[in-house]
Amino acid sequence: MTRVLVVDDEPQLIRALVINLKARKYEVDAAQDGASALRLAAARPPDVVVLDLGLPDMDGADVIRGLRGWTRVPIIVLSARHASDEKVQALDAGADDYVTKPFGMDELLARLRAAVRRAEPVTGSGEGAVVATDTFTVDLAAKKVRRDEADVRLTPTEWHLLEVLVRNRGRLVGQTQLLQEVWGPAYRTETNYLRVYMAQLRRKLEADPSRPRHFVTEPGMGYRFEP
Repeated sequence: MTRVLVVDDEPQLIRALVINLKARKYEVDAAQDGASALRLAAARPPDVVVLDLGLPDMDGADVIRGLRGWTRVPIIVLSARHASDEKVQALDAGADDYVTKPFGMDELLARLRAAVRRAEPVTGSGEGAVVATDTFTVDLAAKKVRRDEADVRLTPTEWHLLEVLVRNRGRLVGQTQLLQEVWGPAYRTETNYLRVYMAQLRRKLEADPSRPRHFVTEPGMGYRFEP
């Protein structure tokens, strides 16, 4: 069963989420503050985290950074903050998705399912599974990236974006296609997601992120991966 960690300081919202998730056969743990969430995640590692940013003891972005120090678990931010820069800050910290309160339960559940799917291992032919550049190596079958003889830690969303680009190496992948393949049809206009995550991939993998050689932007059109 998929284990979900719900982190929110609103008891009524926690109760609603727990009831809805358990009714759909998820295992659910809940925490009402950041410190408890980090302890619970370490003791009972979740498969996905649903996290409010406005916690009583620390900012949700700090919880994301704490989790990202040791796990790639998908993180869905759930927050009443509507400002675009706060969404970008949460994504920059390592969140995989952002749902604004108030929200529809069906939408949240759909995004949760999508986040879990992105984290699942890819199966299929091993043909062309290892792609090497002068800076890093991508093993599509093993879902691993190595740079300077060390593994590079990517979030599930970072990996999924990288995988789509690498599998289409040398070809332009449009913004709409990337958003739909990585995040789903509901994200077709969320180009800020691409901007944030491409910047993160470049920081982790490019020798000079300010002058990307492998992750090329085609302005107004999309992105291309060049080995």
